[in-house]
Amino acid sequence: MTTTTTTPGTPAPGTGSGGAVLDASGVTMRFGGLTAVRDVNLDVHAGEIVGLIGPNGAGKTTFFNCLTGLYIPTEGTVRYRGTVLPHRSHLVTQAGIARTFQNIRLFANMTVLENVLVGRHTRTHEGLFSALVRGPRFRRAERESEERAMDLLRFTGLETKREHLARNLPYGEQRKLEIARALASEPGLLLLDEPTAGMTAVETTATRELVLAIRAQGTAVLVIEHDMRFIFNLCDRVAVLVRGEKLVEGTPETVQRDERVVAAYLGTPFEGEPGQAEAAEVQAAEEAEAAAHRDTAGGADAHPPDPADRRQEGRTD
Repeated sequence: MTTTTTTPGTPAPGTGSGGAVLDASGVTMRFGGLTAVRDVNLDVHAGEIVGLIGPNGAGKTTFFNCLTGLYIPTEGTVRYRGTVLPHRSHLVTQAGIARTFQNIRLFANMTVLENVLVGRHTRTHEGLFSALVRGPRFRRAERESEERAMDLLRFTGLETKREHLARNLPYGEQRKLEIARALASEPGLLLLDEPTAGMTAVETTATRELVLAIRAQGTAVLVIEHDMRFIFNLCDRVAVLVRGEKLVEGTPETVQRDERVVAAYLGTPFEGEPGQAEAAEVQAAEEAEAAAHRDTAGGADAHPPDPADRRQEGRTD
């Protein structure tokens, strides 16, 4: 069922020359008798932005959850830089994969700065005793984490909001804060789950520029999105999931031209589907029936003419 239009193991033109950052092989996820993801293979190379698209219910977020340790795949393996990942989300983050979520999951009553500092937890090594004593080593680590967090707030344009509560940020800035928190773990691969959902055109453009800047800093990106213009203008490669299976993978241009992708999104027309002439006949018949009904009921006091019908008949009173 799957068609791949790039050579396996070879980065797409214009992407990084490094090896595979992510190598997902034969990933399958079953929930009882339901197979949400079936035998999906996908790799992401250093310096590359890969898009993952598909209709609602195609298994995209389930696949993300398998990559990040939230789900344990029924079958298949997930490797990061050649090492099989553990099935624990915090260990996946520690290994070098960070993510955002389809539904924003910030700490609403913490400040913007505190939310980003939470993302540093896998990159600090101070234990409970050090935190209680708060000696020079702890204070130095705390200062370095805050400096790194402020760098990320400047990078995402949120430095002036450092003391604001996360719940008081506008929607688009909450999305940015999620990305900043994910970047705080210093990932080699960033997974973005519908980062532009609910955004205006201006916010979407700003998000695209942000993702490109993240790639420029050396972080590979895998992104789920329903905005096709955003995906095709951003990604080096695009993979399409349909009913939990990978349908096709290739450059944005190749995927856009694939008839199976068009059918998956728009539906496949059935043989003998009514055309314009047939549709006009149906509409004329419906209008004739409505007119006959008006003529029959027109003289009854209990059924006065509908104002919309009066307008259709040309009356202006």
